[in-house]
Amino acid sequence: MFLKVTRTGGFAGLKANGELDTSAQPDTERLEQVVSGLDQSRLGTGQPRPDRYIYRLEVRDDADDQPARLTITVAEQDLDETTAWLLDRVLQS
Repeated sequence: MFLKVTRTGGFAGLKANGELDTSAQPDTERLEQVVSGLDQSRLGTGQPRPDRYIYRLEVRDDADDQPARLTITVAEQDLDETTAWLLDRVLQS
């Protein structure tokens, strides 16, 4: 599974990107469990608030899979702990 996260917004309006091949990670099982448990309906509307981040997560089965099989947009204020961990994990890769 390939994950791509784009973070935009924030006070300075900076953009950050990260990509991760879950099959090459020591925590593959946890990463894939978190992805399979994502539910856009419980992650809010994705509408930004001033000086807060917006995250876009794209999930592909392989690096060349187009379009993404799952795309989720979530606002920083709507993140739960598990989703925040996943997004940070991809951005730090």
